[in-house]
Amino acid sequence: MSDATFLNWPFFEAKHRALSAAVEAWAAVNLPVSHADADAACRGLVAALGKAGLLRPTGADAGEALDVRSLCLIREILARHDGLADFAFAMQGLGMGAVTLFGSPEQRRWLEKTRAGTAIAGFALTEPGSGSDVAHTATVADAMPGGFRLTGDKTYISNGGIADVYVIFARTGEAPGAKGLSAFLLPADTPGLEVVERIDVIAPHPLAHLRLTGVELPETARIGGGGDGFKIAMSVLDVFRATVGAAALGFARRALDEALTRVKRVRASGGSLAEYQMVQGHIADMALQVDAAALLVYRAAWTKDTGAARVTREAAMAKLYATEAAQQVIDTALQLHGGDGVRHGFPVESLYREIRALRIYEGASDVQRVVIARSVLGA
Repeated sequence: MSDATFLNWPFFEAKHRALSAAVEAWAAVNLPVSHADADAACRGLVAALGKAGLLRPTGADAGEALDVRSLCLIREILARHDGLADFAFAMQGLGMGAVTLFGSPEQRRWLEKTRAGTAIAGFALTEPGSGSDVAHTATVADAMPGGFRLTGDKTYISNGGIADVYVIFARTGEAPGAKGLSAFLLPADTPGLEVVERIDVIAPHPLAHLRLTGVELPETARIGGGGDGFKIAMSVLDVFRATVGAAALGFARRALDEALTRVKRVRASGGSLAEYQMVQGHIADMALQVDAAALLVYRAAWTKDTGAARVTREAAMAKLYATEAAQQVIDTALQLHGGDGVRHGFPVESLYREIRALRIYEGASDVQRVVIARSVLGA
C-alpha cells in the first residue's frame, strides 16, 4: 500500500481520512478490471461505484458545494489501482459539473441517476477545429419557437457512444466569441445526435466523434442563461482541473511503489539495485516530485473548499505540475524496470500509456502555462 501519511496534512479533515480508507478498501476488492472491452468495463465500473455510494461526491445537492478534496482523494486512489476506474468516476463529475453548479431543479434530476450509477454522463466541449480554444466553438444553436436547433460536431468526447446524457456547448450568438455561447443538457436518445466515429487511443477509453444534425431541444434544456456557456465551462474546469492532477498523482504513486519493489528485489553485482547511489538518486527525485505534486493538488482543492470563488491559478498549477511530474516519475520507473518496463501487462507499461492523455485534456500543459503566466502578470 502506498504511503498515506499525507492524509495527516492540515488540508484534510477526519471525513476525508475516513473516505480515503473506504475507497481504498473498495478498490482493493474490486480493482483492477479487464480493459479488453472498455465500454463494458466503464458501464460496470459506473454501476459498481454507484452501488458502493462512491459516486455521491461527483455532484452536490442544491445550495451545497462540491467537496473538491473528496473528488481528488477518490481520483488519486482509483488511478493508483486502475486508470479506467478513475476515468469512469471522473466523467460522472465532469459530465454533470455544469448541472451541479448551474442546473435547474428539472435538470438536476439527472444528478440522482448519475450519482447512483444508473446513468452515464458525458461532457461535449471539444471540436475538430477548436480544442482548448473554447471561444471559437463552431457548433450552433439556432433559436426556434420553444427552444433551439443544434448543428455541429464534437470530438474526443469522453463516454461518447455510451453516455446517457451529455452537457454540450454551442453558439447562441448573444455576442462575438466567448460571450456568445450557451450550455445545454442533451439526452443521448435525442433525434439528430449521431456517433460518427469511435476513437481508439493508446490507453483504452470510450471516446467518440459526435455529430448534431438539427437536434431540437426545448428552452428548458439550456443550463443557465443565454451567453453563459463560456462562464459555465470555465467554472466546471476550475473545479475539475485539480482532480486531473490528483489522478496523475495516483499514477505517480503507483509508479514509485512499483519502482521501490523492483529495486529492492532485483540484484546486480552481489547487491540489490537499491544499494546503488544512482538508483537512490532516481528514487529521491521520484519521491520529491510525488510530494510536490500532492502539495499543489491539495492546496488547490483546499482553497476551493474553503470558499474561494475561483482557483484558476491554483488549479492550473496543480494540473500542470502533477501531470508533467507524473510523466517523469513513470518514465523513471519504466527505466528502472529495464525490459519488463515496456512489456505488455506490467503495471509501469500501462501507466506509461495512461498518463500521456492527462497532459492534454481539460487544457493542455501549454495552455496551463498561459493561464498561470497571465495570472502572475496580472497580479
